[in-house]
Amino acid sequence: MEIYLIVAAIICILCILASNLSYRIGVPSLLLFILLGMMFGTDGIFRINFSDYALSETICSIALIFIMFYGGFCTNWHEAKPVAAKSIILSSLGVILTAVLTAFFCYFVLKTTLLEGFLIGSILSSTDAASVFSILRVKKLNLVNGMASVLEVESGSNDPVSYMLTIIVLGIMNGKSSPASVGIIFGEEVLFGLLFGAIAGCAGYLIFRMEHFRSREMLPIFGLSVALLTYGLSNSVGGNGFLSVYIAGIIIGNSKIHYKKEMVHFFDGITGMMQIVLFFLLGLLCFPSRITPVILPSLGIWAFMLFIARPLVVFCILTPFKVPIRQQLLISWAGLRGAVSIVFAILAVLSPSALELDIFHIVFCVCLLSVSIQGSLLPWMAKKLNVIGATDNIFRTFNDYSEDPSVNLTEIRLPEGHPWINQTLKDIVIPNGMMAVMIIRDGKTLIPRGDTMVLADDSIILNTPAYTDNNMKLREVQIGPYHPWVDQKISELTLPGDTLIFLVRRAGKTLIPDGQTFLQDGDCLILNA
Repeated sequence: MEIYLIVAAIICILCILASNLSYRIGVPSLLLFILLGMMFGTDGIFRINFSDYALSETICSIALIFIMFYGGFCTNWHEAKPVAAKSIILSSLGVILTAVLTAFFCYFVLKTTLLEGFLIGSILSSTDAASVFSILRVKKLNLVNGMASVLEVESGSNDPVSYMLTIIVLGIMNGKSSPASVGIIFGEEVLFGLLFGAIAGCAGYLIFRMEHFRSREMLPIFGLSVALLTYGLSNSVGGNGFLSVYIAGIIIGNSKIHYKKEMVHFFDGITGMMQIVLFFLLGLLCFPSRITPVILPSLGIWAFMLFIARPLVVFCILTPFKVPIRQQLLISWAGLRGAVSIVFAILAVLSPSALELDIFHIVFCVCLLSVSIQGSLLPWMAKKLNVIGATDNIFRTFNDYSEDPSVNLTEIRLPEGHPWINQTLKDIVIPNGMMAVMIIRDGKTLIPRGDTMVLADDSIILNTPAYTDNNMKLREVQIGPYHPWVDQKISELTLPGDTLIFLVRRAGKTLIPDGQTFLQDGDCLILNA
């Protein structure tokens, strides 16, 4: 027992060190996790004899539940909503078209059977969320015009479609389903997947908002339980569990819930561990000696998908949306194939149908090429195509994004009678450490100078230093429809003498309240604790 624990600890430490090394050499850390797994595997240096596909499929599915839930939880719907239509079509119709094109390539060029070609196409048709999330974050690719959100939503939501196609093709190969029943199976997977995801997300949101359910230690565990329960219930009635988990994550992550930051930190750690386990286990399951016989067909499939299938699908779908060619090219290049496809390949290995091809190692090799070459060159491609935004920020596409607290922008509105009116900025006494950076007048933006005259109804934007005293404790109070403070003025509340409501978040906006401010259902109050 002690030996296993020591080996597991050493592997985790090596993966973390490999992750740090990836920053320096420009290679995705997920690729290094796979290579470490191969090094420890049967054909590697340490020769750990492991080939249990059933156990691997179970572990990998659990890991994907957390990765999918966290992917949905951290998807900022406010940023993603303008590009949702493009992303959803890419993640549904795009996956189907990719599977069909790849199937015909395998059938006509590699001379596989048509069903085996469709199986390979279905397995490889989705882009890998873990790889895309990791590279965009680590490389801080600030892509223009919401491209990051397109890639995030597409890669997070297309795995369920690929999974459904894989299950349907395997069912036809095993004689458990017929082509006529494909539409029914597909409809049930989508319908129940969306339904259970929406129910779980709404139920989770209501529980997270309960006034008497605020233990910081227990809420992340509850979120983890919601993800597992959602997947289990959806799968048990024929729905797509991964789709349900992703939808539930989006609903909960984009809701106003207590201690969201603590949940983000918790799931960030859990998901990081799951990615290490997932990619290392897949590398451990691989036999490098079996890659040599499949290297040529794998190269052919990877090159066809990269240079023909993916660009063709992206062009057909995004051109009607008038997306510029340069942006389409980058979205095409960013269609990474990764761990999810390898996990789906395990399903093919476990299927009772007789397969002539070594589909697991073909898919493994294609994904290895995709993550290593496409992933490593993704920042370079973004720069060459000139789609990196100077003012855009990739972290705004995530719900766990928080801006640098060292600089704050404060708006001061000047009503009639304000003492600053009809004075120049150089004559106004502004405290040291603050600077007027912008004046908004009649809907127009002015860059101020010392001799700029301030007028009534102007809004002055000040650059102010942030308060950084960590001894100050804050707490949030969510106002619900039955909260005793709802529809009351702040001056009418009975508050302790040392308590102050100094911020109100309402409908995505921040208000500085006074005694005449009425509190409304849905308000989030920030108080000193």
